[in-house]
Amino acid sequence: MARNNQSRLMWLDHTQIDFPSTQSALEDPNGLLAAGGDLTPEWLLAAYRRGIFPWYSEDQPILWWSPSPRCVVIPQDFRIGRSLRKALRRGTFTATFDQAFERVVEGCRAPRAEEDGTWITEEMAEAYIDMYHLGHAHSVEVWRDEKLVGGLYGISIGQVFFGESMFHRETDASKVAFVHLVRQLELWGCTLIDCQVSNPHLSSLGAIEMCRKDFEHLLESGLAQPAFPQPWKLLWTYG
Repeated sequence: MARNNQSRLMWLDHTQIDFPSTQSALEDPNGLLAAGGDLTPEWLLAAYRRGIFPWYSEDQPILWWSPSPRCVVIPQDFRIGRSLRKALRRGTFTATFDQAFERVVEGCRAPRAEEDGTWITEEMAEAYIDMYHLGHAHSVEVWRDEKLVGGLYGISIGQVFFGESMFHRETDASKVAFVHLVRQLELWGCTLIDCQVSNPHLSSLGAIEMCRKDFEHLLESGLAQPAFPQPWKLLWTYG
């Protein structure tokens, strides 16, 4: 059962899935809602259906978040920028779905020049790989000459995709992955792509911010819709 400590952070008993109201999330740090619990598929699905996601470091307990504002992409409003159109026209890269999920996760876990370490712990990686094998998690891979050079992964429930992480080993590779994801989900009627927390890279890809109330309204609507077709097959092509 959830309980409060003096800082108002909710601590969760791992034996019972009992998330507090997202309205009780802390303002500083923005969106921190609870600690504890577990990363089983049951916990993760319950969390994402509420717009809650895990994010923590190796030396921390599992931390659950519901920030406001929320970073999202509305597929119908997504526009491909000029430089990205040029990258797509060159035909340097090819994209696939769900062909190398574990390799994409490992690519996202790899240390980056601007960061110390990674927030994708081994426990987190294993949890999302389990979700992939159950059909709840999906990846987009970007290839150049049969070499994996970028990609992204996330969770899919109803008509909502919850993006988790992306990586690139060549310029524009992660952007190419993202545009294939957005356009394919748009074909399937996707209403919302959750990007969690804004950053310059996401903003350059057309992500916007909205308050928690508006986000949860769109989330509820999207979750009520039928799931995307299985298995995922790439139908969208540029041109």
